[in-house]
Amino acid sequence: MKLPPCFLLAALVVPLALSGLLRAAEPVAAAPAAAVASPLAIPATDDGLPGAGPVRRYEWFQKLWLERRTNWAARVTQDQGALVFLGDSITQGWTDNIGGMYPGVKVANRGISGDTTRGVLIRLQEDVLSLKPKGVVLLIGTNDLEEQAEPATVAANLGLIIAALKQHNPTMPVILCNVFPSSATKKRPASKIRALNQLYLAGLANEPQVTVVDTYALFANTFGDANADEFPDLLHPNGIGYARWERALRPALEANGLVPSWPDDFTPEPGFTSLFNGRDFTGWTYSETPALGGKTDTSDGRFVVRNGRLVVTPARVVRVFKRVVTERVFAKDFTLKLEFRASPNADSGIYVRGPQLQCRDFLIAGPYMNLKRYRPLDWNEIVITVKGGLAHCTCNGEVLIDAMPIPTSGPIGLESDHGQMEYRRIRVQEAQ
Repeated sequence: MKLPPCFLLAALVVPLALSGLLRAAEPVAAAPAAAVASPLAIPATDDGLPGAGPVRRYEWFQKLWLERRTNWAARVTQDQGALVFLGDSITQGWTDNIGGMYPGVKVANRGISGDTTRGVLIRLQEDVLSLKPKGVVLLIGTNDLEEQAEPATVAANLGLIIAALKQHNPTMPVILCNVFPSSATKKRPASKIRALNQLYLAGLANEPQVTVVDTYALFANTFGDANADEFPDLLHPNGIGYARWERALRPALEANGLVPSWPDDFTPEPGFTSLFNGRDFTGWTYSETPALGGKTDTSDGRFVVRNGRLVVTPARVVRVFKRVVTERVFAKDFTLKLEFRASPNADSGIYVRGPQLQCRDFLIAGPYMNLKRYRPLDWNEIVITVKGGLAHCTCNGEVLIDAMPIPTSGPIGLESDHGQMEYRRIRVQEAQ
């Protein structure tokens, strides 16, 4: 499914006045007298502050911090129940209405240029929790690395942020974006960013309310750094980058009920039968367990039914495979059709009577990385035609596998590996 032109247009015209967002490091200066007097100002020392690592006190940063927080303090009532975007200059660059990308959704931008994970900890209660947010989209950590903080210190601060969000509301969805790629020239080498993102994921194994979006893999080039055509200064995205970020976020936001999804009024073609009713798991089993019946979630949450889609949720433990399979067994030749939408770097698979066809974010996760018709971050159609023990598989009409050997009988299934994958319009036509 393509996004309506209004969404794409809005994405491409996100104001990007970043000249005031990226500042050269300045000597630490004492806070102005007015700032010291304000409870919203940066504390003069680290004494008693939560977390560890850098708290920035450059003069420009203190001024910006106080200005933005003072403005937000006047909007607490107005912004109640908003979807909060929280972070540093990359989040601030969305502008106050998040680029107008989510019409009809109340949003609140709580990004401050130059902020760190510890800075977010300091202001979390007043700037975020006081709003009783509907959900939080979080991107933070790159400035910690620029200040030479170790990834372990930054990850520990993130753990405190997540713990505070969880204590405030244990059912509130949190969308965590991996730290974006940058460059060693920005004191943000790929090795440190990758290490930080790995620690972020490792700390979320038992945090089901947090959905991770792999925005590092989305933007990184072959060297693990930012691309200049999306990040002209190798740190902040331009309009193209913001548009891709929005598209990468949308599946996670929709699956968590934070933004509306487009209704799907699809009807199978004559001769085809739906294998998924769009409401629940009727007709499916989970990992050789009894039938799921009318359930909408598996016991561990790895598969859920949302918005008419069968959603494979992001795994929180590396390489733990799960699968749902049809109760029905297919012994005749058949044609299977379905559509999928892969979040960045997502990895799933379609079981055809047992053997698996890799179904992934092909241009990042492969294995079919040279496809011409694959539409990243959009809906793609898989057609699998089974004849005489061989499966012919295509994506948007482009051949993936010409003749995959399969058993004479078996069910159809879907795999959960890592990243979010959505399936819809799953239907089959058996030979007569």
